[in-house]
Amino acid sequence: MRVGFGYDVHRLIQGRKLVLGGVIIPFEKGLLGYSDADVVLHALCDALLGAAGLGDIGQHFPDTEPRFKGISSMELLARTFQLVRDKGFCINNVDATILAEAPKLDQYRSAMEANIAGVLELEPADVNIKATTMEGLGAIGKGEAIAATCVVTLREK
Repeated sequence: MRVGFGYDVHRLIQGRKLVLGGVIIPFEKGLLGYSDADVVLHALCDALLGAAGLGDIGQHFPDTEPRFKGISSMELLARTFQLVRDKGFCINNVDATILAEAPKLDQYRSAMEANIAGVLELEPADVNIKATTMEGLGAIGKGEAIAATCVVTLREK
């Protein structure tokens, strides 16, 4: 068994859609980034790549590459999954935590879990999404950013 950990954070700005776990969340701000800036999927990609010994998301999908500008992070996750499979690994489970002061995310968790499970060919029960606040502390607590952490376990095929 192999374990990977991922983390991502992006600044919240006006004029962008908020996408988390591949779900568009109604909110007055979205995350700033080269792609759709989905911190959940970026943390997940990094966790998968780390567990497989394949580096990080920036190595595979650099923000200097025009073909990745505005790309859906669901596509990045699908490409990451293929890299992990090509290296001979299967995914056991995914556990992610979203750190956001707002919006409230509980009603979107099951959709995020289903999106991720679908791309990674897992049962929805093998994907767990949680959300917490920062109790008003730091940039996330002040509503300036959203972050996510993710842990995955892999096994050899």
